[in-house]
Amino acid sequence: MNANAKGDLIARLLTLGLGTPTFEAVAEGPPHDRHFQVTVLTGGHPLGQGEGRSKRDAERQAAEAALERLDTPGMLPTAPAGRWPIYAAVLEGALEVALDLAPEEATLDDVRRDAARLYRELLADLGHGPEGGEA
Repeated sequence: MNANAKGDLIARLLTLGLGTPTFEAVAEGPPHDRHFQVTVLTGGHPLGQGEGRSKRDAERQAAEAALERLDTPGMLPTAPAGRWPIYAAVLEGALEVALDLAPEEATLDDVRRDAARLYRELLADLGHGPEGGEA
């Protein structure tokens, strides 16, 4: 069990230039006995599914399934053309800064958006832009 599977998946997809994942959750059952099913998608394509008694557990399982799929030869989704070059250490730093600066009520999507913006701005300032194009 990977306790940080969701964060690892986000970082991995960003590093691969595939954008940020979307987690779609469906809750079933009465409030005292909820069961969640989650599908994680990237670019509208499903990468993994998970289920659990809490949304958090279901998201973790879906992220773990997605990470396993990304490790399977030939199962890696393709990145869009004109993607930004990936420098893992810089991307990690952008994610950390975005998380540190995020208000307490910020959603994961807010943090991802801010991290991507910081990353693009830093690379543009350094003269690096999307592969096959200008910044």
